[in-house]
Amino acid sequence: MKRRCQWCTEDPLYIAYHDHEWGVPVHDDRLLFEFIVLEGAQAGLSWLTILKKRENYREAFADFDYIQVANYGQDDVERLLENAGIVRNRLKIESAIKNARGVINIQAEFGSLSDYLWGFVDHIAKQNAWHSIAALPAKTEISERMSKELKKRGFNFVGPTICYSLMQAVGLVNDHTTDCFRYQEVKQLNR
Repeated sequence: MKRRCQWCTEDPLYIAYHDHEWGVPVHDDRLLFEFIVLEGAQAGLSWLTILKKRENYREAFADFDYIQVANYGQDDVERLLENAGIVRNRLKIESAIKNARGVINIQAEFGSLSDYLWGFVDHIAKQNAWHSIAALPAKTEISERMSKELKKRGFNFVGPTICYSLMQAVGLVNDHTTDCFRYQEVKQLNR
């Protein structure tokens, strides 16, 4: 039996996410935007709740086409508030639209959202070596700096804890615990 990070439950959706996505380096701007939206939506909820709604989010937010989402207006906000398949929180929905606009502005300035976000770790994933989930931080100096910078650029739902979760999800840091079978695999992906 494979040993996984202790946070991973027996839910098949969670196992698939842990085994195939969490910590894998992401450089695609659309997928990075997806994670920004989903991590923000998760605030106050469990990640499993968001994973179960992920396909609904993809449908509701044009498969995370940030250019299309950036053009959403008040009618779209009202439509999304009626969508039981996503978290129906006005602030979270409006932040997804604001954040889409932020992605476009970052691309104009830095070339890509990927270059911008990976710049926080000097374009090299940080390899941690935690022995238990109790050792994992909720935020770091880097996630605090990322949060401040994103907020300056008009992003919402990007506090330091959300930014650290984003960093973990998209592989800016490898936070698989050292006893997890994915630890070495993800470490190899970063070479």
